[in-house]
Amino acid sequence: MKRVLFVASECVPFIKTGGLADVIGALPKMMNRNEYDIRVFLPFYTCIPQELRDEAEFVTHFYMNFTGRDEYVGIKQMLYEGIPFYFIDNEYYFSGMTPYTNIYDDVWKFSFFCKAVLYSLPKVEFKPDIIHCHDWQTSLMPVYIKIDLASYMFYQKMKTVLTIHNLEFKGCCRMEVLRTILGYSDTLINNGNFELDGGGSMLKAGIVYADYISTVSETYAKEIQTHYYGENLAQLLISRSDSLRGIINGVDYGIYDPVHDKFIKERYDIETVKENKVKNKEELQRRFGVEVNQDKFVVGFISRLTEQKGIDLIQQVMNEICMEDIQFFVLGTGERRYEDKFRQFASQYPKNVVANICYSEELAHMMYAGCDALLMPSRFEPCGLCQLMSFRYGTIPIVRETGGLKDTVIDYNKNEQEGNGFSFAQYNSYDMLYAIRHAKIIFTAYKDLWLQMMKRGMALDYSWSASTRKYEKLYDEILES
Repeated sequence: MKRVLFVASECVPFIKTGGLADVIGALPKMMNRNEYDIRVFLPFYTCIPQELRDEAEFVTHFYMNFTGRDEYVGIKQMLYEGIPFYFIDNEYYFSGMTPYTNIYDDVWKFSFFCKAVLYSLPKVEFKPDIIHCHDWQTSLMPVYIKIDLASYMFYQKMKTVLTIHNLEFKGCCRMEVLRTILGYSDTLINNGNFELDGGGSMLKAGIVYADYISTVSETYAKEIQTHYYGENLAQLLISRSDSLRGIINGVDYGIYDPVHDKFIKERYDIETVKENKVKNKEELQRRFGVEVNQDKFVVGFISRLTEQKGIDLIQQVMNEICMEDIQFFVLGTGERRYEDKFRQFASQYPKNVVANICYSEELAHMMYAGCDALLMPSRFEPCGLCQLMSFRYGTIPIVRETGGLKDTVIDYNKNEQEGNGFSFAQYNSYDMLYAIRHAKIIFTAYKDLWLQMMKRGMALDYSWSASTRKYEKLYDEILES
């Protein structure tokens, strides 16, 4: 039996702020249980829903030296969907209304978490062959194993893989803070493995000391080795390229399934999509007071409202989009400037723009089922999940060719009648507008071709099953190295 430990800062259903939580919630339970003993460690946040906190059973506690102080470490556990979950309990670090507060506090919090997990392993009598760390919050674990615990027999031969879900978030702090947290000598701390942009970076340290590195699409793995996408870590990632892998995320098809979706008006599959998807479109139009007309081209935008997501491109050509008589539905929250701009567009173009400045699981599902197309003009996109969900619902993605979007969306070629979406390469608003116009032409004038494209997307398999096999192959490669 191969033993693999997942360590992360969030996981559904316990705590979620983004796609990382979906990955940790889905991937472990998809692994082959006959071949892998998979367990998960999380912080025991006070903001975890109380009913789930109540299910966690106390295992033991101990005190651990952290930055010169003896700190309490409690261990709790539960079995959830067949997977053993362990939680590190310390109210000083993990209290509050949200899992993350500010980067200064979070650097201390997750440094403590990394060390506490490692020191908890003998207490729970689990010795993993591989520790799978996720993002900067867990990236000090390879450092602790290679430096602090190298002489302890229990930790020898443990391998680590660090998955970068988004290189933009690097766990940066002042170098003095990282020096205090780690307690290393000046010779060790000043060797170049910890310093970035004039300070310290937990993620950089993890990239240096992890045995393997992965990220969430093949194209993103290549992109982060370039100056434009590399966040000043490109040269380091190039030096680790032999140990760097890109594996696309999956989608939980138990949740995103138009055959059984409780949030949509009319359920459908690949055989009934032509007749029934349009009923969801009309329900979406009716609910938000725009013209109910199945011939209108309806484009959705479901996203965090941040610079990364290409919102500036949309703003630059929103007038032109509305002149095309397109209905444009927005769902998301984020930076105030973007929220206000979409509210302004909805006020200026009430017949064309619907701005839902919130996040609603119900509305997201209604939009996946009711929109004709989904727009994702991202500046960069490590993986992207919305395009995979839109495929599932027969909604055609319109994307910029970057990261996981490039890996999953094939630009439509009318002559060859190939492709599952529409794409544009340059980060340019008029290239995006051209792709939207191209999509509208096919939707309006070539209904049969559009239906074929919908069905091609629905036939794709981006469930976690395919991605899980790739992770299992990576684990085998790590253990054989």
